[in-house]
Amino acid sequence: MGKKERDEREQERETFYQKRQKEQFKYKAIGLGVLAGVVAVLAISGYNFYELSSHVTPKGAPLGAGPLGGIHVHAGILTMIYGQQFDYSTPAYQIKSPYINFEKGNGETIHLMATNVTLGYLFDSLHIGLTDKCFTFPDKRAFCTDDKYSLKFFINHHQVPDITNYVIKDKDRILISYGNENETQINDQLARLDGFQLIT
Repeated sequence: MGKKERDEREQERETFYQKRQKEQFKYKAIGLGVLAGVVAVLAISGYNFYELSSHVTPKGAPLGAGPLGGIHVHAGILTMIYGQQFDYSTPAYQIKSPYINFEKGNGETIHLMATNVTLGYLFDSLHIGLTDKCFTFPDKRAFCTDDKYSLKFFINHHQVPDITNYVIKDKDRILISYGNENETQINDQLARLDGFQLIT
């Protein structure tokens, strides 16, 4: 074998070795990239879990709220506008706050997950305006007490002037009714509310 052939073979070996090293480096880089992605996902998930755990107050917490997860209270709610039920079961109203919300595609059960969180905070989180006189949809349509119609509130069958500062208790039943209903019609709405099966 001549010197030229030996040099060619040596060069082939070096070229093969360099190719192999490049391939190994490429696979290592891909593997490290995948590993970094998995670590990033785990880190973000861990941070989110930590943020929502009962030991941490998430950003935007209601003023004076207790620790998240400190309680789990349920109350039934029925909102009637001109005799039609307002539907909180749509995605637009589901789990807008970890503190108090509607969930599991249900619009009849309020879930309260911390002490001292008011119904006013629930409606703020849903972008629904609620005062003692007006119920305002997110699209700004307002239903306000006037000479013909009135906004009424009932907690456990007792009429109250306002519910915005009310903190629900377990198994409460809350009726919001707008219209010109008579006593019989209000009693029918209360009976309907009493029939709700609260979800936990």
